[in-house]
Amino acid sequence: MECREFYFKGKEELDIHVYKWTSKTVEPKAVVQIAHGMSETAIRYEGFAKKLTENGYIVYINDHRGHGVTAKTIDNVGYLAEKEGFTCLVEDMNILTNIIKEENLHLPIYLFGHSMGSFASQRYIMKYGDNLAGLVLSGSNGRHGKILKIGELIANTEIKKHGRRHRSKQLDNLIFGGNNRGFKPTKTDFDWLSRDEKEVQKYIDDPFCGVLFTCGFFYDFIKGLQEVEDAENLKNVPLDLPIYIMSGDKDPVGKNGKGVLRLRDRYVNLGVKNVSCKLYEGGRHEMLNETNKEEVMTDIISWLDETLKECTYA
Repeated sequence: MECREFYFKGKEELDIHVYKWTSKTVEPKAVVQIAHGMSETAIRYEGFAKKLTENGYIVYINDHRGHGVTAKTIDNVGYLAEKEGFTCLVEDMNILTNIIKEENLHLPIYLFGHSMGSFASQRYIMKYGDNLAGLVLSGSNGRHGKILKIGELIANTEIKKHGRRHRSKQLDNLIFGGNNRGFKPTKTDFDWLSRDEKEVQKYIDDPFCGVLFTCGFFYDFIKGLQEVEDAENLKNVPLDLPIYIMSGDKDPVGKNGKGVLRLRDRYVNLGVKNVSCKLYEGGRHEMLNETNKEEVMTDIISWLDETLKECTYA
């Protein structure tokens, strides 16, 4: 597998860092663009990229604004933009899609979004879904309910008091405080990520992962989730876009599967023609880093290959 790193200008002229992975030996048949999760980095997907490139998929993944190499320093991690950071992040994704189009004429493009990236991907398809041959959502959820209004109020209050760059433990606890409750006794604060203790430790050992995020991030993210759940916005989802939703049935982000099934039903009730969903027994939040990750990656590639047979993307 070959890796090329480059930058592009995102919204607000921010330099966005990208990895592009290709196979040295396998002829490409499609492209997978990956949108990673909150408080992690793009390089964590290298193993998944290797599996994809071995099966004929070119892979692009950018470090989102406020993350990884794009952030440059720990002080910048968790701060997306002066305003509308979530919207900027989604627009960055579309800029990268257009670069992918230019570099890979006539190859279908799939979008894979994990966790925060899955919610950004849900918003993406409302605006740019016609760019894609299919969408995979990992570690996601459907309706969030009252917690969004509560979070918006707290975030707005914290910003008025301390500014957008302030890091709020109160907000972090509101959003993530309960994630470990189902796994007692716990060894770390991040047991909810995976049953694989080595993968959890890798996350803990990476200074760019698990960082306490800013009030500005939380406010913009919550506003973005509200946009994702808006009934009028949902009308813009392309009904012929194949969607595959996968998660662990012990993932607290997906409400132990219940929120994932609500997400599936949202798209089914909307009239999306091809919606698939799989819950993995015992799996936690990061199925690509779980004890059965090989099974998970094989299932994703099987779905990609199957939808590719019927792809009319041009």
